[in-house]
Amino acid sequence: MAKPTLTISSKNYSSWSLRGWLLCRMAGLDVAEQVMPISDPSTRAELLHLSPSFLVPKLTHDGVSVWGALAIAEYLHETFPKAGLLPAEKAARAHCRSISGEMAGGFSNLRSALSMNIKAHHPGFRVWAGAQADIERVVTIWKECLSAYRGPFLFGDAPTMADAMYAPVCSRFVTYDVKLDQVCAGYRDRIIAMPAMAEWLDAARAEPDEVEELEIEF
Repeated sequence: MAKPTLTISSKNYSSWSLRGWLLCRMAGLDVAEQVMPISDPSTRAELLHLSPSFLVPKLTHDGVSVWGALAIAEYLHETFPKAGLLPAEKAARAHCRSISGEMAGGFSNLRSALSMNIKAHHPGFRVWAGAQADIERVVTIWKECLSAYRGPFLFGDAPTMADAMYAPVCSRFVTYDVKLDQVCAGYRDRIIAMPAMAEWLDAARAEPDEVEELEIEF
């Protein structure tokens, strides 16, 4: 049987690739990475927020191809139900799916104003009103979940698909020096410190390619 393959783009710039990759790690699925070059037009369109990419992340497993982080999450949950990508309790599962879907389809101001760039750091970055509203919504989601399910992750003791969906936001908050209260800063730091996340961050920092449009000085 062929080894499962995950098609991704830049580890430094692609939040969607990170989500798909983390989901595979959480499910315990060892994948071979197929990297789309930054020079590919659809890759650049995704990274520059010009259009959604229908190519990354894409998981090929056991004769099945599935693309998009949420679709991958649901496929992995069906295939590896014991991995805990969704909470055990029905209401918590619904909540987890809801906030994961909110991240997948929303927060456009945050995405455009705080572009994914793991190698960059912008101390004192000025966040404008549109992106600030998105940040405040993220903070509300985190605090509600951490209070309701008692942490340390959004739905309890172990990371779920929701933590994978919000992991790139944690990276953005580091890059752009977003100020957080103690509870949310602690959650951000736990996600950043996860072994799989640390592995991805190290690989992103070693990535040689750059997208000039995302390397502007703020």
